[in-house]
Amino acid sequence: MSGLHTPICDLFQIETPIFLAGMGGVAYADVCAAVSEAGGYGTLGMAGAAPEAIREEMQKVRALTDKPFGVDLLAALPDSIDAAADVIIEEGASAFIAGLGVPGPVISKFHEANVKVISMCGKVGHAVAAEAAGCDAVVAQGTEAGGHTGRVAGIALIPQIVDAVEIPVLAAGSIVDGRGLAAALAFGAQGVWMGTRFIASEEARAAKVYKERILGAGSADTIVTRCYSGKPMRNITNPYIEVCERHPEEILRFPEQAAISNREGVMNLTLDSWAEMDPERSCMPAGQGVGGIEEILSAREIVRRVRAEALEVLERLAALR
Repeated sequence: MSGLHTPICDLFQIETPIFLAGMGGVAYADVCAAVSEAGGYGTLGMAGAAPEAIREEMQKVRALTDKPFGVDLLAALPDSIDAAADVIIEEGASAFIAGLGVPGPVISKFHEANVKVISMCGKVGHAVAAEAAGCDAVVAQGTEAGGHTGRVAGIALIPQIVDAVEIPVLAAGSIVDGRGLAAALAFGAQGVWMGTRFIASEEARAAKVYKERILGAGSADTIVTRCYSGKPMRNITNPYIEVCERHPEEILRFPEQAAISNREGVMNLTLDSWAEMDPERSCMPAGQGVGGIEEILSAREIVRRVRAEALEVLERLAALR
């Protein structure tokens, strides 16, 4: 265990530097609590959720674990962050994670309540800005990651962000096993931010067809498209995306395009809409790491295997000296 105990573990009071990505519609109470219980850091993906819905889900987490966990929202929707900040603080999250931008206006509010702030970054400049704004850590997310993503590959981005900031860096993008964690540490990151691997977990709140597509997809079966939200998002490709990509001029900006997707029934990431999830049309975010995922496991087993394999890799590399 000590071989994987990096400084970020002390900062977030966890045993192993494996963080659950705050995936909207997927990272809910069961998988969040399970990752925290396994020694990692669980994150609720609450993008688009109303404050009281966030409160309810946080209370479910707390009923399942007394370990630290965080809440993820989109900085591109600042009004939702303002409305949810008090709930996030009151219900005991130890960190707030912002996607699609730096949550500048609320950082001081979270810090006053002893809540740490993490920013998702797809460029070096994003990380520099996040550090300047007072964020406690950043996630260097390569374009190979699932969901909303940038254009720079992780093998280039992660070490460059490590060199550019003094605050801790987590690595993200197609990290699905212990080799990915070991590689992240070699790049200078202090841990990993894992999403797609946890979609294929027993506890993830994802439709059965979604999990099956994760298992059946290869690394070349994803595409970055704006057709669902209006912002670049890596998804498992399907005929709906292929049609939309033939007419990119018709895709609107965020959040207008997201509203259209909701009306057309292709953003099936809520419990009520699972039965309508159509693999030929529906939004199924996933990273290129899908090619390395072959079975659905418990979140605890995923954390255990990633940790054990990373230690084996590091020990093997140390023997080469």
